[in-house]
Amino acid sequence: MNDSINLKDYIREIPDFPKPGILFRDITPLLAEPKAFQAVVDRLADYYRDKQITAILAAEARGFIFAAPLALALGARFIPIRKPGKLPFETRAFHYELEYGSDSLEMHTDSIHSDDRVVIVDDLLATGGTISACIELARHSNAEIVGCAFLIELAFLNGREKMNGCDVFSLIHYEAE
Repeated sequence: MNDSINLKDYIREIPDFPKPGILFRDITPLLAEPKAFQAVVDRLADYYRDKQITAILAAEARGFIFAAPLALALGARFIPIRKPGKLPFETRAFHYELEYGSDSLEMHTDSIHSDDRVVIVDDLLATGGTISACIELARHSNAEIVGCAFLIELAFLNGREKMNGCDVFSLIHYEAE
């Protein structure tokens, strides 16, 4: 693993996207650089390697980018969590409130079990709404949630507070907008 790679160097900041006042953190330059992308997967895998992880969960879509290679690196199953109507088998849903409305996420009912040790992965932790919904889906299966992992954490938005006591591991921190 190359610890000398500064991952922040591969995050492009786009002002006023998707709406005025938002500073968007674009991960596509990191994805376009294989050494940086590999460094992300390696650093996440190193953190969880000795924790007997059996499943990696991720909400669509950008979480899938890091969750799938992390699952392979740890020899764990990859479990997709998707918007309603996207999974073909019997699903369990969790409905949650957003700042301006509500949303739902689903996963297959047979995807995780009470003896699983899971990590929930996403590209970015902002306010924590999506990941807290993923946590609740995993808890309904009585799986042990070992932690939540992120490439980027926008610490100033206090998303950690919604992680329901889960360990949070993030590679890049932004303390202020």
